Amino acid sequence: MEIKKSEFTLSSPTLTMCPKDVKPEYAFIGRSNVGKSSLINMLCNHKNLAKTSSTPGKTLLINHFIINNEWYLVDLPGYGYAKHSKSVQKKLEQMITSYILQREQLVNVFVLIDIRHDMMEVDKTFINWLGRSGIPFSIVFTKADKLGPQKAKAAAEKYMDGLKETWEELPPYFITSSEKRTGREEVLDYIEQINKSLEEKE
Repeated sequence: MEIKKSEFTLSSPTLTMCPKDVKPEYAFIGRSNVGKSSLINMLCNHKNLAKTSSTPGKTLLINHFIINNEWYLVDLPGYGYAKHSKSVQKKLEQMITSYILQREQLVNVFVLIDIRHDMMEVDKTFINWLGRSGIPFSIVFTKADKLGPQKAKAAAEKYMDGLKETWEELPPYFITSSEKRTGREEVLDYIEQINKSLEEKE
């Protein structure tokens, strides 16, 4: 897939304020500091589309970006950021939950995982919740350049093996690096495949 146009559309504090549009949506989510904004910018070939920040936990709204006037990339707030107050954490949790469970336009959630770390409980809990809720999702390993190709591949396989304890069928996964632009075509081709299959169903 070639991205010819990508632009910010709307930031919404609640599900009801999201765009009134039926185009397919692909949501990106992960723990704070996982490299989400950098990944989004790399995928869209746009340096400053998503705001990158040295302060984790910056995304507090549901951010919609329209891509090629055909589909939406949705930047969701990160989960598991302990430095937010309890009330902010609860509000974010409700926002994320209601969007993921109730947004009919949502066709896939990309869960971002920092490839340098072993499986964390907060990620495992979130992934298992998506599974129980019947939400289609994929795993995107970020920051692969920090390990190099061989180590990154081994780390991703180890992570997916860990999921086999609770999963009969593993979700698709992608190894990416915003720095080296690794995995860009694979992720975009996957989105294109889903879009095509949705068009065929119409």
